[in-house]
Amino acid sequence: MTLENNLDLNMSRIIGGKYEDVQKKAVYRLVSNFLWVLFAGNMLFLILNFNEMPQWYFGNLFRINGFTILIWAAVTFFSAIVSTYASSYLKGFRFYSRFMMLCLGFTMSVMLLVMSNHVLLVLFSWFIMGVLMSQLIGIDETWGEAREASKFTRNYFLTGTLFLTTALLLMVLYSKQFTISGLSQVVGDLPLFILIPSALFIIAAAIVQSAIYPFHRWLLSAMTAPTPASALMHAGFVNGSGILLALFATLLFASETLTILFIIGGFTAIIAQFTKLLQVNVKQKLACSTIAQMGFMIMQCGLGFFNAAVVHLILHGFYKAYLFLSSGEGIAQMRPQKQLQLKIKSLQAFAVLLFGGLGAILFAFWTGKGMTMDSSVFLTLIVAITVGQATYNIVKEQSLSVFQKILVPMALFIAGIGIYALIYNGVTVLMADMPMIAQPVPLSYVQIIFGIIFLIGFFVMKLGVYQKIPWLYVKLMNISQPYKKSVLMYKSKSI
Repeated sequence: MTLENNLDLNMSRIIGGKYEDVQKKAVYRLVSNFLWVLFAGNMLFLILNFNEMPQWYFGNLFRINGFTILIWAAVTFFSAIVSTYASSYLKGFRFYSRFMMLCLGFTMSVMLLVMSNHVLLVLFSWFIMGVLMSQLIGIDETWGEAREASKFTRNYFLTGTLFLTTALLLMVLYSKQFTISGLSQVVGDLPLFILIPSALFIIAAAIVQSAIYPFHRWLLSAMTAPTPASALMHAGFVNGSGILLALFATLLFASETLTILFIIGGFTAIIAQFTKLLQVNVKQKLACSTIAQMGFMIMQCGLGFFNAAVVHLILHGFYKAYLFLSSGEGIAQMRPQKQLQLKIKSLQAFAVLLFGGLGAILFAFWTGKGMTMDSSVFLTLIVAITVGQATYNIVKEQSLSVFQKILVPMALFIAGIGIYALIYNGVTVLMADMPMIAQPVPLSYVQIIFGIIFLIGFFVMKLGVYQKIPWLYVKLMNISQPYKKSVLMYKSKSI
């Protein structure tokens, strides 16, 4: 080859590379700006119409109400943040443009799910969400582990779609109602042999999507996805079950299957918190944390507070997106530390009980739950535990003075509970036209017994008792492992 030909070849490569960079930047600007405009439009609409939120029906196909706009605003914000972050994080990534288009497609699929009224559109959007997310998980096709993780997770998502399809077909074929709103109106007239299986299949579809035990392994195996894709998955995709359960709240009440949700969610929250403590990989820790948070969200649905579950999924989206996008910084600052045992003095215990109780009372008052003996007691109890734990972390801090140890917990829980109450009441207003989204159920012996088990599990975790039980430690370690083929199975076989 002559020198002239070599120069021509190099010039063509340079020009081609610059053209590709320009193309990627154009895709980024188009997708990112579009998502930011969507978010701004949704937020503006929510603010202007908050007190009188309209409700539109477009034939039997679509329904747009306050809940629809709320979820649109949340998902477009998370997607816009992720796409903006990806513009620098994935710079030079071979599949950058494809990532941006999949991010946009996933956002559109969630928006379609929330606005769909016809059962076929619900099923289509649920299916497309799973397909697009599995492609994001395996976006690097040259990486063998990513291909395996993509196939593994896609099988779970298809299983969830099968569960949802079965549930809707049972109700549709019997009632001849083809819309979600129509099914909600006639669900009370369905016989038990239709009602109960349909509810159980809806629950199954929800717990698969949220990686609830025993369907948790797909989320642990999805760490092959780039960090922006993981942020989108944990901030948006796994939260889809909260949306699904809120849409079918009347079915769950009519079938009296809420206790199943409560128990499944509670066990998942406890087990996932245990397994989180055993992880050494940052993304695996975050995955276990997400599973635990989804367990809490399912618990809230089981208590009859679907509005609280929606608040949880939105707040969890903010929290988990931040943790994933800042995980690199966390790794850089990480230092090996010896785990400290929980030791609490008398005055510290008094402060924990005092501020935990005050926080619970304030929560009950600001959210309007009151102190009635129904399922709302559990939410108040969880708030008391959370405030108490935060108080303990503050009072044991040696760098703070006595005055600061009194003032800081009070300021934090008043601000935190106040912000939560504001969001909770706002979401409740936006979901007001949806039936039975905040309907506490009477306390049952099953709930009380499981509540005690939940508290015991919490203290066993905090006191580190599980570390002294070898079989339990090994069991927790084993169930928190990803699919074997998604971890170092293609060391020298990547194409």
